[in-house]
Amino acid sequence: MSAHGGRKPEITYADFDKVDIRAGTIVEVQPYPEARKPAFKLTIDFGPEIGVKRSSAQITRHYSPETLVGRQVFAVVNFPPRQIGKFMSEVLTLGFPDTEGEVVLGAIERKVPDGVRLF
Repeated sequence: MSAHGGRKPEITYADFDKVDIRAGTIVEVQPYPEARKPAFKLTIDFGPEIGVKRSSAQITRHYSPETLVGRQVFAVVNFPPRQIGKFMSEVLTLGFPDTEGEVVLGAIERKVPDGVRLF
């Protein structure tokens, strides 16, 4: 079973409500050649309440900077910042593994305001 596989224990709605997942628009993508696994440095705009945050994402297999800028993504915005090499990742960009374990980003079906919360 992979690190991300397997069912998790049942939780309450209150548990789910603690996880703050917001929509944001990627405004800048930079290569991250120092990362152990190929990754990009993302700058994501979560609107006026949360602002612009940064995230490291191992999404180089299926995406290029050109296809990412302007795309809306989901991210957990209430984790503490995490040092990833020399880069401080402030949010966790969400996706699913494909059959080879490569990340496929969750898709927002149509444009929503940056910063709105998943429920």
